[in-house]
Amino acid sequence: MKKISLILLSAILVSSCVSKKEFAALQTEKTQTEEELLAVKTTLQKCLIENENIFSLTEQIKSLKDDKKNALKQVENLTVLTQSSSDNIKTVITQLSEKDKYINGIRKAMTQKDSLNLAIKYHLTRNLTNGIQDEDIEVNVEKTVVFISISDKLLFKSGSYNVTDGAYTVLEKIAKVINDQPQMEVMIEGHTDSTPIKRNIIQDNWDLSALRATSITRILQYKFGVKPNRLIAAARSQYVPLVENDSKANKAKNRRTKIIIMPRLNQFFDLLEQDAK
Repeated sequence: MKKISLILLSAILVSSCVSKKEFAALQTEKTQTEEELLAVKTTLQKCLIENENIFSLTEQIKSLKDDKKNALKQVENLTVLTQSSSDNIKTVITQLSEKDKYINGIRKAMTQKDSLNLAIKYHLTRNLTNGIQDEDIEVNVEKTVVFISISDKLLFKSGSYNVTDGAYTVLEKIAKVINDQPQMEVMIEGHTDSTPIKRNIIQDNWDLSALRATSITRILQYKFGVKPNRLIAAARSQYVPLVENDSKANKAKNRRTKIIIMPRLNQFFDLLEQDAK
């Protein structure tokens, strides 16, 4: 029995010694494996980092290429835009030049008309007021138009549209100036005060102002030879007063005949068009 026990004990001891050696070997192998695994992981990590860098560089290169394309496109567009802007600038300069010509044409035409009307004013003032009180006739030039305002006491009796004998002297002088300027049109305006009137064919101040205007118009045409296609008869009644109709003196100022000498509009604009070319 003792012998068997010794044999078993010896077997266990032998077995135990062999297992320690194997364990040590396995331990060493495990350590090497772990070191190799760590080395592999390190290498893998480096590879991943390098791959990320390569990807990033690839994206940067792609982005740079796209930027280059966009920059080239912008340069191309800028070139087209510059050419277009240059053409537009040339067009604008041409248009401005044409407008300058047109403006200069207007200025020239206005100067011609102003000079003409100033000459008419001087001639009229010098001749019309000869022997006539200044307050009875007033001559003004406004924006190339000559206005001659004649007090009705020189032309008509109170409430009448029949022209007095003394009126012919004034109208003859006006007709001479009108006939000397055949390119001008003439408007004769009748004005009254606010006093109501109604007699015979005169129903109100509209009638009176219209009849007075046509009376002067007929004399200019039939007696002094002004062409009728240049004459315009107009009635303003009491509605364009110079002053308030609140006194006898003011009413006398408002009773007047206005003769307006002005350029023919069609000829005036024809002149502008010719000068603008």
